[in-house]
Amino acid sequence: MSTADLIRERLAALEPETYTLEDESAQHRGHPGAAGGGGHFRLTVVSPKFRDLTTLARHRLVYEAMGELMQREIHALSITALTPEEL
Repeated sequence: MSTADLIRERLAALEPETYTLEDESAQHRGHPGAAGGGGHFRLTVVSPKFRDLTTLARHRLVYEAMGELMQREIHALSITALTPEEL
Protein backbone atom coordinates (compact mmCIF):
# COMPACT_ATOMS: atom_id res chain seq x y z
CA MET A 1 0.00 0.00 0.00
CA SER A 2 1.35 3.44 -0.91
CA THR A 3 1.85 6.19 1.65
CA ALA A 4 -0.98 8.16 0.02
CA ASP A 5 -3.27 5.14 0.47
CA LEU A 6 -2.25 4.85 4.12
CA ILE A 7 -3.01 8.55 4.65
CA ARG A 8 -6.42 8.15 3.03
CA GLU A 9 -7.13 5.17 5.28
CA ARG A 10 -6.18 7.13 8.40
CA LEU A 11 -8.32 10.11 7.42
CA ALA A 12 -11.43 8.04 8.13
CA ALA A 13 -10.90 8.79 11.85
CA LEU A 14 -11.71 12.44 11.11
CA GLU A 15 -15.01 11.56 9.41
CA PRO A 16 -14.26 13.93 6.52
CA GLU A 17 -17.02 15.21 4.30
CA THR A 18 -14.39 15.72 1.63
CA TYR A 19 -10.64 15.93 1.25
CA THR A 20 -7.94 16.35 -1.36
CA LEU A 21 -4.48 14.85 -1.01
CA GLU A 22 -1.61 15.84 -3.26
CA ASP A 23 1.71 14.00 -3.30
CA GLU A 24 4.34 16.70 -3.82
CA SER A 25 7.31 14.41 -3.19
CA ALA A 26 8.67 14.72 -6.73
CA GLN A 27 9.05 18.47 -6.21
CA HIS A 28 11.40 17.83 -3.29
CA ARG A 29 13.94 15.46 -4.84
CA GLY A 30 17.35 16.14 -3.39
CA HIS A 31 15.87 17.68 -0.24
CA PRO A 32 17.63 16.20 2.83
CA GLY A 33 14.33 15.00 4.32
CA ALA A 34 13.37 13.24 1.12
CA ALA A 35 16.61 11.23 1.25
CA GLY A 36 15.20 9.27 4.19
CA GLY A 37 12.24 8.17 2.12
CA GLY A 38 9.63 10.44 3.68
CA GLY A 39 7.10 11.97 1.33
CA HIS A 40 5.81 15.53 1.03
CA PHE A 41 2.03 15.88 0.96
CA ARG A 42 -0.54 18.68 0.80
CA LEU A 43 -3.88 17.90 2.46
CA THR A 44 -7.12 19.84 2.48
CA VAL A 45 -9.71 18.18 4.69
CA VAL A 46 -13.25 19.24 5.58
CA SER A 47 -14.72 17.73 8.71
CA PRO A 48 -17.37 18.64 11.27
CA LYS A 49 -14.91 17.44 13.93
CA PHE A 50 -13.03 20.72 13.45
CA ARG A 51 -15.93 22.86 14.69
CA ASP A 52 -15.01 25.20 17.54
CA LEU A 53 -11.32 24.21 17.32
CA THR A 54 -8.35 26.49 16.71
CA THR A 55 -6.12 25.89 13.72
CA LEU A 56 -3.52 24.33 16.01
CA ALA A 57 -6.06 21.94 17.55
CA ARG A 58 -7.26 20.94 14.07
CA HIS A 59 -3.72 20.17 12.97
CA ARG A 60 -3.16 18.13 16.11
CA LEU A 61 -6.21 16.01 15.25
CA VAL A 62 -4.79 15.37 11.79
CA TYR A 63 -1.36 14.46 13.22
CA GLU A 64 -3.01 12.11 15.73
CA ALA A 65 -4.89 10.42 12.89
CA MET A 66 -1.64 9.97 10.95
CA GLY A 67 0.06 8.39 13.98
CA GLU A 68 3.38 6.71 13.28
CA LEU A 69 3.22 7.65 9.58
CA MET A 70 4.63 11.01 10.71
CA GLN A 71 7.77 9.24 11.95
CA ARG A 72 9.00 7.91 8.61
CA GLU A 73 6.54 7.75 5.71
CA ILE A 74 5.58 11.44 5.89
CA HIS A 75 8.39 13.98 6.00
CA ALA A 76 6.20 17.04 5.42
CA LEU A 77 2.44 17.49 5.59
CA SER A 78 0.86 20.81 4.64
CA ILE A 79 -2.62 20.93 6.18
CA THR A 80 -5.70 23.02 5.47
CA ALA A 81 -8.38 21.89 7.91
CA LEU A 82 -11.86 23.35 7.49
CA THR A 83 -15.37 22.86 8.83
CA PRO A 84 -18.19 22.34 6.31
CA GLU A 85 -19.37 25.90 7.04
CA GLU A 86 -16.00 27.35 6.02
CA LEU A 87 -16.21 26.10 2.45
